[in-house]
Amino acid sequence: MSTENEGTAVPPAPSAPPVPVDAPAAPAPQGQPPRAQAPQGQAPQGPYGQDSQGQSGQGQGTPGDAAHHGVSSSAPDPSWPPPPPPASPSYGGGSGSGGGWGSSYQQPAPKSGRGRGGLVAAVLVAALAAGGLGGGLGYTLAKNNDENSGSTTVSASTSGGDVKRDPGTVAGVAAKALPSTVTIEAESNSGEGGTGTGFVFDKQGHIVTNNHVVAGAVDGGKLTATFPSGKKYDAEVVGNAQGYDVAVIKLKDAPGDLKPLTLGDSDKVAVGDATIAIGAPFGLSDTVTTGIISAKNRPVASSDGRSGSQASYMSALQTDASINPGNSGGPLLDAQGNVIGINSAIQSTGNGGFGTGQSGSIGLGFAIPINQAEYVAQELIKTGKPVYAKIGASVSLDDSSDGAQITEQGAGGAAPVEPGGPAAEAGLKPGDVITRLDDRVIDSGPTLIGEIWTHKPGDKVTITYERNGKQHTAEVTLGSRIGDN
Repeated sequence: MSTENEGTAVPPAPSAPPVPVDAPAAPAPQGQPPRAQAPQGQAPQGPYGQDSQGQSGQGQGTPGDAAHHGVSSSAPDPSWPPPPPPASPSYGGGSGSGGGWGSSYQQPAPKSGRGRGGLVAAVLVAALAAGGLGGGLGYTLAKNNDENSGSTTVSASTSGGDVKRDPGTVAGVAAKALPSTVTIEAESNSGEGGTGTGFVFDKQGHIVTNNHVVAGAVDGGKLTATFPSGKKYDAEVVGNAQGYDVAVIKLKDAPGDLKPLTLGDSDKVAVGDATIAIGAPFGLSDTVTTGIISAKNRPVASSDGRSGSQASYMSALQTDASINPGNSGGPLLDAQGNVIGINSAIQSTGNGGFGTGQSGSIGLGFAIPINQAEYVAQELIKTGKPVYAKIGASVSLDDSSDGAQITEQGAGGAAPVEPGGPAAEAGLKPGDVITRLDDRVIDSGPTLIGEIWTHKPGDKVTITYERNGKQHTAEVTLGSRIGDN
């Protein structure tokens, strides 16, 4: 994906003036009016990919899968979650374009006052040209009418009637949801920053977003959240989960009229369901796009590529709604306006690898299912720390489609199967290859991790594994780990 935490803030163009129709004007200008041009900026780079053990992960190997290539076969790093994957992880099942998972964070390109002025000027010139055309047309109609009937009155058509936008329409959903979304600007102590999105989680002022949106401001940086009304609030990080890529911030001096968005049930989402995404792509706040659910349970391993950043995993909702850098953390809604996911990642046609260029949306966007994100957000609000489910075993992060193999050696000399842990209690051993978790096919270590993290500690799952060529099953009660380190 290209993670969307680094979209440069492009100011929206002003509204075009109304087209005059009630007064004669000079004939329409000759030639084509100048076209409005968006300011040129550096697109964020690289997508979001890595596994939980400090190596890059491997996805399912089909186009659209989260890429988990470029992994090494070494045992997991003891400092979990891991650092970013090596450069240039390839896109699984791609045609060789090499769009990687993960994105290197970049300082937004300096804003050029001249560039912005050019955009505004072009818009105004185009609007004025349209106004001249409209005025000239009005004059011509009045002249013809006068010649034919002796009257200079032009009647406006009233056959269209009032425009009604029902609650179930995209316009209706957007009108209700937009007031509860915010554009987040995060700035680190060093002055680096980025733009992302979030949405109102409760009436106390908690806003849910992605971890990679606010990561730079976690240790004393600056955060602001701006509503579509223009009201801007300072905010602080309540808690962040790097593994889940979820964070909660809280508005300072939160208003008393906040309206939390209604949360849906991501487990009941079906492929083909309509989706609506809200965000601030490349800093263009309050942008609404539409699409469908393209796939469910898509394994995605991701990292923002910053030095010291750690991996995140999701069994994602895939959508073709247009998602770009700056959409990160924004809500993915169903046709009724319920939040079904948090927009987090996109696959790019760029060359992949960290530090390389990338394009915008190509219709491959990925969202964290809201059922998982809601649980994570609630834990962060309660304790400020994330809680992860675990099986208590180290798995290989090799590029493989055969399953998740328990390594022969654990990280830092530790046992590959935690003594007394869930896997040990279930009889799992080093060398076993896990191929299914309940009804989900497991094709790699990162896929297994993403599926485990859709559960809560204490959940019972059925694991299917192979040992010496024979298939076995075991029931495992998932354990827990608190915090990212």
